Amino acid sequence: DVIALIGPLGAGKTHLAQAIARGAGVPPETRVTSPTFSVVVEHAGRLPVHHADLYRLGDASELAEIGLVDRAADGLLLVEWADRMPGALPRDVLWVTLSHARPEERSLTLSATGPRSEALRAVAERWEAARRA
Repeated sequence: DVIALIGPLGAGKTHLAQAIARGAGVPPETRVTSPTFSVVVEHAGRLPVHHADLYRLGDASELAEIGLVDRAADGLLLVEWADRMPGALPRDVLWVTLSHARPEERSLTLSATGPRSEALRAVAERWEAARRA
């Protein structure tokens, strides 16, 4: 699975990545921070989480060098700043757009580009509907 996180600075991309990592079984004592300078970090959990940040990359050839997209084959690939190189990601991606709603509140929009990401989007929306009920 590939989840692309986009939004302005401070929108909550890393915070959401932390929550997703916890849901994938990454232990609470494991620090999940933005991999801005290391580009990609792997976290062990029930499901391996590969957490990437494209903010500092210049072009898509750098993604190929580190085998970023290949990492999705053995776990979950979370990509912050994915909108910097959307064509470098697989076709089936769950795009999560975060924005500032108010100073302490964020809104997000989910959009799927394939069958697997559509299934993830549907699960997230059912979970949110149940939470609000």
